This record gives sequence, structure tokens and C-alpha cells, in this order.
Amino acid sequence: MKQNSVDIKNALNERDGFQVWWRLLRPHTLTASFIPVFVGTMYAIVTEHIFHVGLFLAMMIAAILIQAATNMFNEYYDYVRGLDNEQSVGIGGTIVRDGVKPKTVLNLAIIFFFIAIIIGLYISITTTWWIAVIGAASMLIGYLYTGGPFPIAYTPFGEVAAGFLMGTVMIGISFYIQTMYISKEVIFVSIPIAIFIGTILLANNIRDLDNDRENGRKTIAILIGRKHAIIFLACLFFIAYGLTIVFVVKRVLPIFALLSLLSIAKAVQVIVRFRGKTEPIEMMPAMVATGQTNTFYGILLGIGLLISELM
Repeated sequence: MKQNSVDIKNALNERDGFQVWWRLLRPHTLTASFIPVFVGTMYAIVTEHIFHVGLFLAMMIAAILIQAATNMFNEYYDYVRGLDNEQSVGIGGTIVRDGVKPKTVLNLAIIFFFIAIIIGLYISITTTWWIAVIGAASMLIGYLYTGGPFPIAYTPFGEVAAGFLMGTVMIGISFYIQTMYISKEVIFVSIPIAIFIGTILLANNIRDLDNDRENGRKTIAILIGRKHAIIFLACLFFIAYGLTIVFVVKRVLPIFALLSLLSIAKAVQVIVRFRGKTEPIEMMPAMVATGQTNTFYGILLGIGLLISELM
């Protein structure tokens, strides 16, 4: 029997007031924006012993704004296409449960994009106008993830697009605006982060598999099935941690980068929490833990880089 919106709100511990707007940002996904900026900047400090505070803060704010706006576009277009209803979990619920007008959500996303553009202009003036070009492309992809006639989120390429854009590209930009160059080493370092960001999307699609299938999506989780998708998720975790060890052995990363391996416990927790679950609301803890895996890995990696700089 379907639960009503009040039951869902209670089950998800959703509250009114400020939390309505906080949930709209989907805070558990914002790790995909601030972790790459943090890691890219820390790697620049270790590599060139340089740190431009203003550029770091500007890049951090712009990345979070773009991610939040992308989440709002997701909320808006999934509602318009009929994918979200009052029983949907994993969304802000701002439109379907809290009664906020869809146009308000769309306008807020546009405002966030506009502010990010202004910040991007500052970064471009300070560094290079190529940052503006890359930033514009990133914002376009963020919009097309669920907007436009052929949303990326409806295809098997959502995880790849998100991982490459928010992982490799974001780390590369964060490193570049500090050092004014790009190295192959920073690209290597970005790969585990890109994988972890991809897992956030994969976990989301595992949770939403049944509803997505009914609405014509063709995500990886749908194509290979929930059981194999969970196995694939575990393999991605294994690859990301394995690459971290390889990069330390090859001296792409300092020895203190191994601190990031402490986050393995959280990755294991993700798989355990997914196993045997079929209802979206049952899989929410696994979804949250996936974002936390990226957060813990990135913070511990950044701390390891900073320690190596201070030693």
C-alpha cells in the first residue's frame, strides 16, 4: 500500500521551514562539488608550495552553486516529466511534498547559475579566459543532465559524465588556477575521485531502478539489474582504492595519502546496506553512505597531502 506524503515526510524526517530549501540543495550530493576543489587545491600546494586563498574560495563557492543548481534542474524537470510524485524518495520533495511552485525552483536554479557565472568571471580575469569556456561547458552539461530533449540522466552515461565533469575537470581546474599549468599526475590523482562521484550517481540509480524503468530510463543499473549493479558498485570502490595504493607506490601521491584508505569502512557499509533491499526508502541509508564515502576519502586524502607538505 502506498504511503501518503505525510507518511513519507515522517519516514524521511523531513521538516518545514528552512529545511525545505536546504533539502532542495540535496546536501548529501554536494560532496561531489567541494571535495574535487579541495583535493585539487591541496595537490597544488604539495606540488608547487603555493596557495591563493581567494581563488580557492571562489572556485569552491562556484562549484557548490553549479552542483546545487543542477540538483534544482533535476527536481524541476523530473517533476515536469512526471517522474517525481509525493511518494518519491531521494529528492528534495520541495515541489511534490512541500508545495513550492515549480517555476520558483527553476528560477532559483537560474539565479545560482548566474552567481556562479559572476564568480567564474573573477577567476577567469585572474587566471585565463579558458576557465570561462570550460565553466560554460560544465554548466551546460549540468543543465542537460536532466534538461533538454535527451537528458544524460536517462542514459547509461550519467555516471561517466558526472565523474569526469565533477571529478577530473573540477580537480584539473582547481589545480590549474593555483599553478597555471596541468600535469599528467593531477589527472591520475583525479581518477579515484571521479570514480567515487560516479558511484554517487550509480547508488542513486540503484535506489530508483524500478521507478526509472517504468519511466523509460536506460541507466546502467537498469541495464544490468540491481544485483549486478551492487556488485559493479563494489568493484568501482575496489578500483578507486587500488589506484590510490598504486599512485602512492609510483610516488604520484605521498605516503600520507594512504590515510584515505580509512574510508574503506564506509564503502563496505554502502554495500552491506544495499544488499537485500528493494524499496527506495530502505536504500536511502546506503545512498547517504555513498556520498559520505566520497567525503571521507577526499578529506582524508587532502589531509594526507597537507601533512606531507608540512613534514
